[in-house]
Amino acid sequence: MELNNLARSVVLGVSNNTVVHSFATKYGLSLGAGRFVAGETLETAIEAVKTLNSKGISATLDHLGESVPSKKLAAGASQECLYLIDAIERTGVDCNASLKLTQMGLDIDQEFCKENVEQIVQRASEKNNFVRIDIEDSPRIDATIEIFKYLKEKYPDNVGLALQSYLYRTLEDMKRLAYLKPNYRFVKGAYKEPKEVAYPQKQDVDENLKRIIGIHLKEGNYTAVASHDENIINFTKDFVKKNNIPKTQYEFQMLYGICQGLQEQLAQEGYKVRIYVPYGKDWYPYFSRRLAERPANIMFIMKNMFKH
Repeated sequence: MELNNLARSVVLGVSNNTVVHSFATKYGLSLGAGRFVAGETLETAIEAVKTLNSKGISATLDHLGESVPSKKLAAGASQECLYLIDAIERTGVDCNASLKLTQMGLDIDQEFCKENVEQIVQRASEKNNFVRIDIEDSPRIDATIEIFKYLKEKYPDNVGLALQSYLYRTLEDMKRLAYLKPNYRFVKGAYKEPKEVAYPQKQDVDENLKRIIGIHLKEGNYTAVASHDENIINFTKDFVKKNNIPKTQYEFQMLYGICQGLQEQLAQEGYKVRIYVPYGKDWYPYFSRRLAERPANIMFIMKNMFKH
């Protein structure tokens, strides 16, 4: 556990280095980042979704980007999400959308961000689709929840939220939002957070994840269990069986390019499986977090670097 924490800290620290960022952006996809990112265009991402659908697996598309510095860039990202939702309808793929609020201008102007996201959720409502708001680092959570509440009350069937089990506050956030009957994606969390706000030990993160999954399922809410951890997956399988939770109330979610055998196995067992499929030119921050999560991912990239 200490080794994993050290590797995580090193990778997240190095990821901000401009030289590393420049090198990775230029060569990363060919050196192995393409395992985790479905290319730089919407067209390549749609083809990846079609491949998943052919195996009985659903998807959620995310045009990568975060912490944009201008309203112009945020408006462009919002427009890309509208294209994305239209492309899903046009191609008939089994897919919904995910987005980050900092890509929509949250750090610039919260009201501007809300307007950008609302037009995306409204479009999803018109197309009978769904948008997942990703949760980001702890300083942005209150604003994220405020925007989610507004959209959930206006478009109850078309917007959901991700929550992180490594944060102490998550259970209280769930209690405050319970009246909305939210659709949550539960994740462990991939940002570097201080011990004052997040559990530093994996065991505590895992136990809290089990706790919030169980609470949400028992309350009758749709639950997306986003984990590659077979202990968490097996816990969910046992919990839904013991509590007679129908399969229509939950799904398993995983990341593109990770544990593909397990993804297909769960789908073959009759479980709903959805894969998070990221694409776009601004893929480096996302990729850095995937490396930080598991030292094995770092070794995968290094092997490809030596091959080249």
